[in-house]
Amino acid sequence: MRVLLLNQYFPPDTSATAKMAETVVAALSPRHQVTVLCGRPSYDPTERRPWRLWQSEQALNVKIVRLGSTAYPRFRMPRRILNYLTYVAVAVPASLLEPCDVVLAMTDPPFQGIVGAFVALLKRKPYVYNIRDLYPDMALGGSLVEPGFLTGIWERLHRWALRRATRVIVLGEDMRARIVAKGVERSRVSVARDGADLVSQSVPQLDAEVIRLIRGNFRFVLLHAGNLGFYGAWDTLLAAARALSDEGVGFVFVGDGAERKRLEAAAAGMGNVRFLDFFPPSKIPSVLAAADAHLITIKQGLEGVVVPSKMYGILAAGKPIVALAPAATDAVALGAQQGFSRGVAPEDAAGLVAELRRLVRTPEEAAQMGHAARVAAPAYDRVAELQKFVQILEEARLA
Repeated sequence: MRVLLLNQYFPPDTSATAKMAETVVAALSPRHQVTVLCGRPSYDPTERRPWRLWQSEQALNVKIVRLGSTAYPRFRMPRRILNYLTYVAVAVPASLLEPCDVVLAMTDPPFQGIVGAFVALLKRKPYVYNIRDLYPDMALGGSLVEPGFLTGIWERLHRWALRRATRVIVLGEDMRARIVAKGVERSRVSVARDGADLVSQSVPQLDAEVIRLIRGNFRFVLLHAGNLGFYGAWDTLLAAARALSDEGVGFVFVGDGAERKRLEAAAAGMGNVRFLDFFPPSKIPSVLAAADAHLITIKQGLEGVVVPSKMYGILAAGKPIVALAPAATDAVALGAQQGFSRGVAPEDAAGLVAELRRLVRTPEEAAQMGHAARVAAPAYDRVAELQKFVQILEEARLA
């Protein structure tokens, strides 16, 4: 099978979709030929590339075509949008020159799903749409754009793309519910989770210094590791931290994002709130092991729009989860079913404080949740999820 993969970001870009695209290519390439149409590296890349209309790299069954998009840093939105537009302007005609049996699109740029549907229509090939981030829902929910005429067109085009897709691959049941609610047949929407690497998690080599930096002198550590973006109920977390400031409960945030500076300012003077930068990937097992419980947070209205894949690594580490999120999210619903998480409504600071005090005062319950996490983890093995992803593509070709 010849797969044409459309995603603007691909390593040396360091975005989540770049890394996932690389993972999908690695899963497909032993049995199938893959052509990746990506842009010039621009998302915090580990290396830059000079401008060429296109640059091609070949390795066994993988051909990577880097198109001549602009490569402005991602932090200035107007220039980032120019990166999007120049990538699409070259990607559409370039895709028509690449032979394939199925078109696979991810979600960079945010309207890539629409572009992929258009390309598949022109090429008269099956179309598989892998939704990593659900747009325009995410942009609207995070107040990145205002509702209006243009977002209305965007949503209509996106629904057209969803209807055109032979199969839609989503990250969880909550996201599948969102897509079905847009009028897509449930049978065409499949769940393939990111999962966790259970092999590398089985006997982790822990770094005592990383653990010390995270734990400090707190007797109970709640850790949020990941992007501090618009999607979280951050003010509720800080309100809970303020209420627990004299009880030895530490709130530690490892990562960066659009909200970090605001949160640091809001937490100024709070001795039980700490912010740390991301650690190298090799230190992730130590980061996961350092906490007594992990925090996952999603604002009301963003259930199924944001699907935090870090949940699977937490499960593999055998740690409890406190999910400050709507009840429909997988982190709450699956956690309630399998016993590894406790869910609290995103705006319920008092409920969060009560739940955290309960965990702190009953360590045996936290231990039971951690055991439940380890028991649940094998169901979300990354290798098995990738095999599912490949099977969906193979079935789409025959549809």
